[in-house]
Amino acid sequence: MDSTQFNQQILTLSDKLFRFANSILQNADAAKDAVQDLNLKLWEKRKILDDVENLPAFTMKSMRNLCLDTLRKNKGEIELAPEVEYDEPSPHLQVERKDLVLQIRALIETLPELQRTIIRMRDVEGMEIAEIAYITSITENAVSVNLSRARQKIREKILSEQYRTEKFIWKS
Repeated sequence: MDSTQFNQQILTLSDKLFRFANSILQNADAAKDAVQDLNLKLWEKRKILDDVENLPAFTMKSMRNLCLDTLRKNKGEIELAPEVEYDEPSPHLQVERKDLVLQIRALIETLPELQRTIIRMRDVEGMEIAEIAYITSITENAVSVNLSRARQKIREKILSEQYRTEKFIWKS
């Protein structure tokens, strides 16, 4: 693979790789570093990249592995991402949506690693089941099952929280 092919096939994926790394690392600076590290590693291995069948999936899988290695190495040092801002007219709606986003993020963080990764890839990045299966090295059926279970756990926890809140309000 020459530099032109590398630029066309690898560097064009940088934005997608950054978003994926940021969703795992929860830190924009660490995600930028991860993208740079991966691009450097891929450049060094560019001669064997011609043998890879699905280059985008391969790079996403490589990014996932790099991010997981980074998390294991720097356990506890990575900062949480800043709060999401909305351009809603009502401040009340803004607060409710921020709370819901934070609650869902927190619930996603409680999921097992595989379910957490799959739900991020599918619902945040919009990746296809087949691509997720390749990246995570599991079958498409296993991806679907894990995605369904992750969504169900989050749904149950949100509904149980709402029930407790409503029950508290009615008793007051």
